[in-house]
Amino acid sequence: MAQTSLRTCRLELLPAISSALYRAGAHTLASSSPPPPVPKKIPYEASAHGLTWQDPYHWMKNTNDPDFINHLNHENSYAQASMSDTQTLQRTLFSEMKNRMPSKISTPPERWGPWLYYQYIPEGKEYPLLCRRLETEKSGWLQTVFHNVRGGFGKEEILLDWNEIAEKYGYVHVGTCRVSPDHNFLAYTIDTSGDEQFMLQIKDLRNQCIVPRVLCTKLGSDSTDDAPIFTEGDSGFCVDITSTKDGKFITVNSNSRASSEEDATNPLGGLRRVHKRVPGVQYFLEHHYGFFYILTNYPLSENEECSSGDYYLARCRAEKLYSANWQNIILPGEDISLQDMDIFDGHLVLFVSKKGVPMLCSIDLSINFECKYQMEIENLNPWFFPLPSSSCSIVPGSNHDFMSSVYRAVLSSPVMPDMIVDYDMSRQTFSIVQQEELRGTSDGAGLNSAACELETNEVIDTRNCEDNNYQNSGLQGWKVLSRLYSCERKEVVSHDGVKIPLTILYSRKAWLRDQSPGLLQAYGAYGEVLDKGWCTDRLCLLDRGWVVAFADVRGGGGGDSSWHKFGSGLYKRNSIHDLTSCGKYLVNEGYVCKDKLCAIGYSAGCLLVGAAINMYPKLFCAAILKVPFLDICNTMLDPSLPLTKLDYEEFGNPQIQSQFEYIRSYSPYDNIPSVILKTNTTGGHFGEGGRYSQCEETAYDYAFLMKICGD
Repeated sequence: MAQTSLRTCRLELLPAISSALYRAGAHTLASSSPPPPVPKKIPYEASAHGLTWQDPYHWMKNTNDPDFINHLNHENSYAQASMSDTQTLQRTLFSEMKNRMPSKISTPPERWGPWLYYQYIPEGKEYPLLCRRLETEKSGWLQTVFHNVRGGFGKEEILLDWNEIAEKYGYVHVGTCRVSPDHNFLAYTIDTSGDEQFMLQIKDLRNQCIVPRVLCTKLGSDSTDDAPIFTEGDSGFCVDITSTKDGKFITVNSNSRASSEEDATNPLGGLRRVHKRVPGVQYFLEHHYGFFYILTNYPLSENEECSSGDYYLARCRAEKLYSANWQNIILPGEDISLQDMDIFDGHLVLFVSKKGVPMLCSIDLSINFECKYQMEIENLNPWFFPLPSSSCSIVPGSNHDFMSSVYRAVLSSPVMPDMIVDYDMSRQTFSIVQQEELRGTSDGAGLNSAACELETNEVIDTRNCEDNNYQNSGLQGWKVLSRLYSCERKEVVSHDGVKIPLTILYSRKAWLRDQSPGLLQAYGAYGEVLDKGWCTDRLCLLDRGWVVAFADVRGGGGGDSSWHKFGSGLYKRNSIHDLTSCGKYLVNEGYVCKDKLCAIGYSAGCLLVGAAINMYPKLFCAAILKVPFLDICNTMLDPSLPLTKLDYEEFGNPQIQSQFEYIRSYSPYDNIPSVILKTNTTGGHFGEGGRYSQCEETAYDYAFLMKICGD
């Protein structure tokens, strides 16, 4: 169930901005710093719904204007001068981050057919390679691979080298990368300019040539046989094309932020519409031995609103692909919401949120599904994949092989380095394939030291612990750093009484109550769950006594669909109040010193942070806004911009007066305080792509925060 996780940078005021560094008026940077540059003002009168206002920086919309480029250069010079006394600190931070990097960065091979696919970053390089080898031995391969990922198999084939693309264009971001079912072609999308305009390329892996055509083509035929399968005429919708897991059908999903229309096709049989698009309703399709499994939030009753329904799983025979013939097989339980699915020859995998905790479970498809009644997940004897703790996130691996009974996932938490785990759905056991190497912890300890502790008391779904196979399947291999770092989950009461999850991370050794500085992060958009996974760079803050906190505000991902709904559109101010409530909690409970609370936002998350700073200027002493979306009113009033129509469902449509007035009431651009502006004119929406470049950027950000907080 694919959704856009990050918003394209479309900041009208400063469209190429990399990050804006906010400081409260009481904090100064350097007494010797030159005065900040002042951009020119050109009178411009904007109007909507009878309201007229002045926007003297409207001219910056033309990013090719020489005056605009000149101003950015002045801003960068000012930022450099203001941060000149942190050069030693930046170098120290960068060195710490670099020293914590694993000596070898690679993924364990994943078997798909006769091939083993894997990635690794060559020594001294910034970007990874996608590679494969033919599997030549059938036993003990995982153990061999674990010790030497690149040895013991057939000749290595390099399918894609990110470094070559970066050297050619100066920038690279690979979006999607997929191998064809016959293993002869590689399809991938690349952005080489940073503007998120991706180009689709298909490489013939037999001769390393790029296929010149990407329409529906019968291989080996003339170009006259090329034909488009589907054309989307509504700019408010995106189009995804993929195949069902078993390879029997191609699916085309035309989706907006909240609605979708899916069509299924046998490549030679034409498209068949699953269901016409309905506002607020989404569909996602899989096929399994003559049946389509449909994940949807289509209303179960006529009285239910389309936008309020949670997801459930429906089923129909492939030859009767009409909603009237769907059987409502699996419904979410009282404490469970259904969010995604995957399907294999013998198992159905469901992505769920159980009492607010993201989890995965498998259901044996050998059971009789000819049910006449609606069933809940718990009625189907699900096996919930064991997790180390409630703070752990779980992200699916590639899992291309339909015939496999093993599901690969990546586990992570704020106190546990990323770990790749294989879950055997037939045996209901799991094995740890690989855990990220950690070097340079605060006491010099690595993962195999006494600094690591297994949180056995927090294992999720403890009923599985009674199974001997479960106990002997590698549980003792879970290693976390909970003796060094504390990870607490609190519930903060927001302005309207709703409890907001707040994750608080700090060093048990360095943290000081009522004295430590803190950094609060939130996103709160598109129903996306805030990433709270392991990050070695974060240790630079924690080991210096900082608190790092994550606020799961409304508008982001949560238990059910209402969590997103009541933080978007005409409810967006809820997410802003959620963030400020969490900030006040950190100060009032003594986690963070009153005058040392900072905030950070990325992309659409900057809308939230920027608005919070305007509403409560004394709450935060500093903030970092990365590729910020701040000028929401002007941006959403311009339908010619990419994604504007697509985002009406998320932020509202200011062409409607009531929504215009609501958006304008919190738009950060209308009241921007003093900032330092540092602009990366070569990076893209996701910042610097290389691992060393990312460290340099993070070191700069951390140095700014430490300078402001007097650390």
